[in-house]
Amino acid sequence: MLLFKGPRDQFLSPLQAVCGIVEKRHTLPILSNVLVEKNGERLTLLATDIEIQITTHAPTMGDDHIAMTVGARKLQDILRSLPESAEVTLSLDDKRLQLKAGKSRFNLQTLPPDDFPRMAVSDGNPTQLRLTQNCMKRLLALVQYSMAQQDIRYYLNGLLLVVKGNEIRVVATDGHRLAYASEILPDTPAPIEVIIPRKTIIELSRQLNDTDEPLEISLAPTQARFNFGTIELVSKLIEGKFPDYERVIPQHHAKIIKLNRDSFVRSLQRAAILTNEKFRGVRIVLGEGSLKIISSNAEQEEAQEELEVEYSGDTLDVGFNVTYLLDVLNNVSNETIELHLADANSSALFVLPGNDTFKYVVMPMRI
Repeated sequence: MLLFKGPRDQFLSPLQAVCGIVEKRHTLPILSNVLVEKNGERLTLLATDIEIQITTHAPTMGDDHIAMTVGARKLQDILRSLPESAEVTLSLDDKRLQLKAGKSRFNLQTLPPDDFPRMAVSDGNPTQLRLTQNCMKRLLALVQYSMAQQDIRYYLNGLLLVVKGNEIRVVATDGHRLAYASEILPDTPAPIEVIIPRKTIIELSRQLNDTDEPLEISLAPTQARFNFGTIELVSKLIEGKFPDYERVIPQHHAKIIKLNRDSFVRSLQRAAILTNEKFRGVRIVLGEGSLKIISSNAEQEEAQEELEVEYSGDTLDVGFNVTYLLDVLNNVSNETIELHLADANSSALFVLPGNDTFKYVVMPMRI
């Protein structure tokens, strides 16, 4: 039974779109597979890890209905190893998937499609919003590096998405720093707050295109659904109470320094070479007309960088994890960034000049 016949990339591209979430080792062997369904001239590919499900489509030929599941990584690796110009034929023969390309032949074991778990569609009346793919991709890039990884406070292992009035807000924190970004929506959807898992956010960032093509988001209390291009991504949500991000963001820091982002990044990168490998701490020493970056390590090696700044207040000496500073600077594109400081015990606030839609808070550290 013919499943697909055509250029390699016509099948490989949709396969790669769903394969990103497939785990290499799973307690359920079928979760290492991709579900392939042919319905007439429409081929559907679906992968899931129980928490996330991705579906996409490809054109094919014929009018029959065929369904099976096959090892996702093996099939992807075989197709990748074939020449780009290869014409590929996929057919199901006695519960085995036969792949032909030129003089190459592969027979892969399949598992029954009825055993493949699918996520149920969440009931209720979800909040619907629509924005461009590049808008969402930019919002995620501004905050996702601040998500926690495998924190016992499970609600930090993801991203808070807030719909409030005609605004979408995204917030991420690992308890040491917090990133916030917002954007105005073309309409005013129903208000909602959800926590989207880390893996979903990383996969979504990978899949979204940097174009004005539409992205439709459907948010229910337990499930988020993202539709864009030929892809549908469905994800379970994290239950829990996210920290009060508005309370964390400082409002009245008096010491405001404008910095050339590129110069600041280069100075921090050089100072980071001589930081303690475990704690990665640098001191920011603010004085009359200058900002110094000082680092040292257990071998008693030291680095000092100095930037000219417009500042004429009291001297301030405060420590920060240099990785947290570089993370924000490497993920914003503005030429100038504003650093707001108060004292040695208060968190620092990074903002973009004249822009209220992005904020980054980083806690100080003792050095």
